[in-house]
Amino acid sequence: MLAAFVVGLLIGLVVLGWWLFPVEWTDATPGQLAEPYQQAWVRAVSELYAFTNDTMMVQQAMGGWPGDVTGDQVACEMAAVSTDSSEQARLEAVAGIVNGGAGCSGVAAVPQEGGGTPADAVAEEGEEGGLPGWLLPAILLLLLLGLVVGAIFWLLNRRNESSEASVSLEPVYGEDLTRSAAATAAIMAAQDEADVTTVPIARFHTTYTFGNDAYDDSFSIENNNGEFLGECGVGIAETIGGEVPKKVTALEIWLFDKKDIRTITKVLMSDHAFFDDALKAKLAPKGEPVLAREGETIVLETASLIINAEITEMQYGGDSGYPSQSYFERITVSLSAWAKEEGAVPASSGQIDDLMDF
Repeated sequence: MLAAFVVGLLIGLVVLGWWLFPVEWTDATPGQLAEPYQQAWVRAVSELYAFTNDTMMVQQAMGGWPGDVTGDQVACEMAAVSTDSSEQARLEAVAGIVNGGAGCSGVAAVPQEGGGTPADAVAEEGEEGGLPGWLLPAILLLLLLGLVVGAIFWLLNRRNESSEASVSLEPVYGEDLTRSAAATAAIMAAQDEADVTTVPIARFHTTYTFGNDAYDDSFSIENNNGEFLGECGVGIAETIGGEVPKKVTALEIWLFDKKDIRTITKVLMSDHAFFDDALKAKLAPKGEPVLAREGETIVLETASLIINAEITEMQYGGDSGYPSQSYFERITVSLSAWAKEEGAVPASSGQIDDLMDF
């Protein structure tokens, strides 16, 4: 906004006002002229009167001056400083015609800046005539421009300092939600110790998009020989509001193992749902709550299977009638399944679950 103001000021005042369309005066009266030109006018009238004795011409040329200075005042001031007696007589005669015969007696002197005489003013005008009239406004404009530019730089520096002082960091929701590189390495080591196959036996991708109210994907897990080992899947766990399409605020990721009596479920919750105590308590019986974050990996493990569910894409809905980050617009989960070797130590004994308790 400041930049636009400065540019507009430069274009309007300098380019248009002083250069392309400067102010021009026409039909000015003698009283509207500068002082040297007023004196030249009065001198010319007095010399013409000396030849013609035309009082009507003098009254028309010298009468009706606008402003505080009248023609007879200028004539009397010029007569007072003139060293030519003939010129003094001509000027006093002109003054007498203008003021009805009073002449220069009792005529107030024309005020001059600095207390000088009209002759001094003419001399000073001649000395200062080398300075163009636009120089002072141009200097003031440059000073104003410098102040505006300085203020802009100062504001930008303050803004940068504020940004550096309050660097935006990814929200930390507690140690149970943070996975470090060391924890990831420990998980991989634990999987190796549990004799989990290094290559997943199956990979699945599932995507929920807003409006799919019947979303419930499930996948069959089989080994290389085609033997059925179990199932996994993702479905809707909770919605908010009563509108259609539904506003899904939580999904459930589940794993079924034919060799295990349990079905492991974890609830993938939006930011709003995770930090809403009432919703969190309502969903607690369905499974362990997990905050949905893009790039996050959720581990589900049974007696003979391990599922890594990675959130590869996530986008929240933007309906202004609902809290921020309260329901999913789109979310994609990649499921990778591993089979444990016979005789492997189950993770339920505490090794991997403790590492992945986030």
